[in-house]
Amino acid sequence: MDERPIGVFDSGVGGLTVVKEIRAILPTEDIVYFGDTARVPYGNKSIPVIRRFCLEIVNFLETMKVKMIVIACNTASALALDHVRRNTVLPVIGVIDPGVRAALRKAPSVNDREKKIGVIGTRATIKSEAYQKRLKRLDSGCSVFAKPCPLFVPIVEENLSDSIIAEQTLNMYLDEFRSLSLDALILACTHYPLLKKSLDIFFDKKVILIDSAEETALEVAEILKAHRISAPSERNGTDEFYVSDSPESFMLVGSQFLKHPLDKVFLEPVWQRTSEK
Repeated sequence: MDERPIGVFDSGVGGLTVVKEIRAILPTEDIVYFGDTARVPYGNKSIPVIRRFCLEIVNFLETMKVKMIVIACNTASALALDHVRRNTVLPVIGVIDPGVRAALRKAPSVNDREKKIGVIGTRATIKSEAYQKRLKRLDSGCSVFAKPCPLFVPIVEENLSDSIIAEQTLNMYLDEFRSLSLDALILACTHYPLLKKSLDIFFDKKVILIDSAEETALEVAEILKAHRISAPSERNGTDEFYVSDSPESFMLVGSQFLKHPLDKVFLEPVWQRTSEK
């Protein structure tokens, strides 16, 4: 039994969808979340800069005595996961591999054609081709259709998921996807699960939506069990939230992700820790 917390980080608030799913299936675990709100978004940063940011956050989470780390950011998972793993002894997972495996597992087998899998995410995630390459590596016969949908993030953060603006943006980005007869669609951004209802309507519930946040939480549970570091079953887990800027804004937006108010968010400029060493 191990009462140390799980460390989760993201470039901002979107990783709270992962926290929500972890909390749902692992109610006894403590979670420490860090959102790099001072430097969001990561999508327009260079690879060396993103890797430096990630290591600064990992160093902070290590001071919080976490037992594993979840990179709840698609851009960081695509560009910095291996780098982070080389620089910590803790188990580390990202959000890409769980989503890829789930898409291939859940997409129905079709006898007369290959599986058709769509991927939607930020420009940086789609440009990295991390999902496309992993899908093809695990199933060379599948067809992959990728599309960046950058406006989905501000739509979610402005609580406009059920608005006419969201509907028009879905049509603008994904109208061409309707004619592809997709078997599954990977939501390759941690903000996008908040659009699942709208996406289901858009595709007439004919496309299986793959929520990377949900799949990542399931993988967290597997790793805790495999490493024998699960928390005792007779306790209630707690959540702590840290950000690098604007705790008040994070509390406001974060409440809609978690569906309950955030009691306290702590300010933590992690780069100061590195400069002080």
